[in-house]
Amino acid sequence: MSSPATRAARLAAVEAGFRSLPERYLGVEPGFDATWRIVLGDVGHTWEVRCTAHGARARKGATSRTPDVVIGTDAATWIALRCGRLSGIEAFSRRLLYARGNLDLAIAFEGLFRLEDGRRPLLRIHDVHLPGRRVSTLTMGEGPDVLLLHGLGGAKSSFFDAAAALSRRYRVHALDLPGFGASAKPATAPYTARWFAETVLAAMDELGIERAHVVGNSMGGRIAIEVGLRRPERVASLGLLCPAVAFVKRTYHPVVRLMRPELGLLPHRFAREKVAEHFWNLFADPDGIDPSMADVVVDEFQRIYASPGGRIAFLSAARNIYLEAPYGKDGFYGRLSQLEPPALFVWGSHDRVIPPAFGRHVARWLPSAEQIVLEGCGHVPQVERAEQTSDLLEAHFARADEGGPLPLSRTQKAA
Repeated sequence: MSSPATRAARLAAVEAGFRSLPERYLGVEPGFDATWRIVLGDVGHTWEVRCTAHGARARKGATSRTPDVVIGTDAATWIALRCGRLSGIEAFSRRLLYARGNLDLAIAFEGLFRLEDGRRPLLRIHDVHLPGRRVSTLTMGEGPDVLLLHGLGGAKSSFFDAAAALSRRYRVHALDLPGFGASAKPATAPYTARWFAETVLAAMDELGIERAHVVGNSMGGRIAIEVGLRRPERVASLGLLCPAVAFVKRTYHPVVRLMRPELGLLPHRFAREKVAEHFWNLFADPDGIDPSMADVVVDEFQRIYASPGGRIAFLSAARNIYLEAPYGKDGFYGRLSQLEPPALFVWGSHDRVIPPAFGRHVARWLPSAEQIVLEGCGHVPQVERAEQTSDLLEAHFARADEGGPLPLSRTQKAA
């Protein structure tokens, strides 16, 4: 337990940091207005920070204003964040802080202020503006570029652990695909793999990225493949985590074809318990997942799906994934055989959504690909096996960057 003198010194440092926020404020776009409530339990104090296009205001205590985000942590972690010794993503990944409310805003707070020594923040959440759509993007780290693409119904938050690990060697960009997360949700967009891939390539242009390693989970993996097929010269390598490759047996094809995404215009919602049940089913070992993460993810899905644009995007993308033809003219697997960038496929042995048995179709059509099955893992390896998945990706990137011989075609199991 710290001494009273130590606690007093920490409190003084925290108070000085909050007082300096207005002068370190980097500003926001017109119309922005958000309030954060920061609770530092070990010193027993709360602060409220409000940011608008006109400036930032910080005050000790809580007002009657309902905050957009509540962040809880301890004084030492908060000081480390303000001094740039730790990023918010790293603190969140290590469970040194919790967030309630809009998770995007919770992480974005750090990027709104210069560090206390005048340096730019370690990360920032910013919008990439494209014709007809806006892409919310997390950028952090320095080095070769890496793009992270989330799965259906998810957001860039599913890659927070991976972003924290990879940013030690790479400049990482985690995107909210249009229709999901904090990105725009155009009601008339097609939400096909091709459209998403064109969006990713346009975002790369806006971000000044000539070439990048592209990582995708589930639907994001299918989009990463499409980027590699369309513009192989822009892709250094592909890291495909349980990618949504084409279903060979599509029992419900006639039924799904009749489902219209326009139904998303009608107000409806998924019951919270059903969303939570689906979340837990993504993992082989739910006991290994922080229960607070389930609350955050379920809250985020409920909030996003509450909008007509979010519902249309979800239903359209799900329909397009299921209905994609595996074979025939322009079939997925015939096109997969033309994939040029070095590809690593990571499957989960207990994945109920995209079982590892799909690997045999990949081996037939793309024998040059490396395939790894993670034992005791479900559909989201970057969450359930975060450290191991990041290590696999870094090794794959390094081989591609060095231009040396890639592993021979193989499927191996990793405990």
